[in-house]
Amino acid sequence: MDTLKTNKQNNSNLSIAEEFAEKIKSQQKKDKLSKAAPLIVLATIIVLASIFVKGFFSLTNVVNLLNQISIPLVLATGLTFVILIGCIDLSLEGVMGLAGSVVSLLVLNNKNGNNFGILAFIIILLLGASIGALTGFLHVKMRIPSFIVTFGMGSVATGFAIMSYMGKPATITDPMFAKLSSGSLLGIPYLTWIAFVVFAVGVFLQKYTAFGASVYAIGDNESIVRANGINIDKVKIKIFAWCALCASVAGIFGAIRLQRGEFSIGVNNLFTTITALVVGGAALSGGKGGMFQSLVGVLSITVIQNCMILIGVNPFIQEAVKGVIIIIAVSLSISRDSKFIVK
Repeated sequence: MDTLKTNKQNNSNLSIAEEFAEKIKSQQKKDKLSKAAPLIVLATIIVLASIFVKGFFSLTNVVNLLNQISIPLVLATGLTFVILIGCIDLSLEGVMGLAGSVVSLLVLNNKNGNNFGILAFIIILLLGASIGALTGFLHVKMRIPSFIVTFGMGSVATGFAIMSYMGKPATITDPMFAKLSSGSLLGIPYLTWIAFVVFAVGVFLQKYTAFGASVYAIGDNESIVRANGINIDKVKIKIFAWCALCASVAGIFGAIRLQRGEFSIGVNNLFTTITALVVGGAALSGGKGGMFQSLVGVLSITVIQNCMILIGVNPFIQEAVKGVIIIIAVSLSISRDSKFIVK
């Protein structure tokens, strides 16, 4: 009798173990498919574009594509870290506008006698990082949700941008800016090269530093990370500082392209970047995503935008299409088994 009970218990334990192993295998398959899906989507978009969009693979359009990815790639490089911890940064457009406005007043321009040259870039990067650090500090120390504090900080940055040039934007006359705007190396625009450098720094931070490991850990389970003695507040402040620094680089890019600085430089970039990250596989609840996934997402959204421009789609319809894409992408990214919270 005892032997029979023991056999039944062993069979039951074996059944549970087999069921658990099967669940793990199933989850692993889902994870692999989830990681491959953005690449499949990108490949499909490119194939369809090459078939149905005339001139898509022309040299001129390829260069245009490379030029178009520079700003969203830089923004995505910063925002990826924020998304990974389950937060959001809505201040990007404001920081971009402030960075572009101030840098136009620091280099040769038609409003004052300033000529800071390359030093102007350093000043702007420090300004951006400081804004991000302040944002992070307010978020962690005053426990203000990230979407509220960053929305407010974006408005503050926009206000200071408008005040900086007193309603009349400065036109940049610095020859260095003109060269950066139109110049290229090996056929690739200078701004795209710089964007790739920023992206490479992001990859290094994510994959090869303790900071990057902490970012993933916080996004996965903040309570466990805190229990292990990691200074989460310090990590979060660094994350927001890095994100704002990237936004300031994007703002400089915008000023270089327009050859002037104004508060609206960053308009329409925020949700394009968020869409790209989600399309690339990032989860707005945190813990999922990464630099290369973000690159895939940026390429996907940029190619879609490029195709709509080539076939003459109305700009307002383009915005509507982006809205539909982000709704679908976010819906697919949210796990139905877990509570979705933006911190």
